[in-house]
Amino acid sequence: MKKLLLYILISITLFFSCTSTQLNSVVKTVSGTWDGTANNELTTAQVVSGLKEALIKGAEYSSATASRTDGYFKNPELKIPFPPEIEKVETKLRQIGLNKPVDDFVLSMNRAAEKAAAEATPIFVTAIKSMTIQDAWGILKGDNDAATQYLKRTTGDQLRAKFEPIIADALQKVNATKYYTDVTSTYNKIPFVEPVETNLTAYVNNLAIDGLFKLVAEEELKIRKDPIARTTDLLKKVFGYQE
Repeated sequence: MKKLLLYILISITLFFSCTSTQLNSVVKTVSGTWDGTANNELTTAQVVSGLKEALIKGAEYSSATASRTDGYFKNPELKIPFPPEIEKVETKLRQIGLNKPVDDFVLSMNRAAEKAAAEATPIFVTAIKSMTIQDAWGILKGDNDAATQYLKRTTGDQLRAKFEPIIADALQKVNATKYYTDVTSTYNKIPFVEPVETNLTAYVNNLAIDGLFKLVAEEELKIRKDPIARTTDLLKKVFGYQE
């Protein structure tokens, strides 16, 4: 009640002492202060800028984390395993004591993914900079992985196209192709087994990209749920708004 009376008295006083423009500005400020929204309103520009900042932060984090040595290989969530369609090859070779070529093959696939991951950031940033106002509000009000899903939609095909030659080249350089040929050839020579084959480049490519998005999603969830992860004032305002 006291706040209401104060608001009325200020408005009456200002009516006789201010121009109409000044009056409108001050009344808006007073009323905003009264209902608690004056300095907390979130503008469209802030939403777009905040979301872009958060996405770039997540993209840079995921690319840097995945591309370092053992970024895939020693992360249980990202590690690329023996292709499931030829798991029987791994099982059989290990049974006959050929662990090293199998282990070398798995390591080489992960090294190829780590090499390709370094190229992801520019692709992510280009998509982020193209974000529309509708995209930004949809992400802010969406699910906990809405930003990650946006990046999947807008960069998935580009990442696959960009990664494919890098993965293929890396697989050659780290001898994954040779290991794969050795492993499958050894297996295919075992009497009475059915010969196997798989598209190794496509397999590694898809899992490399999946791993990147897992890291993006982890960073997005941190920013949404953990105030400490909001390292700038803009991130704190945008992601703290709905709380």
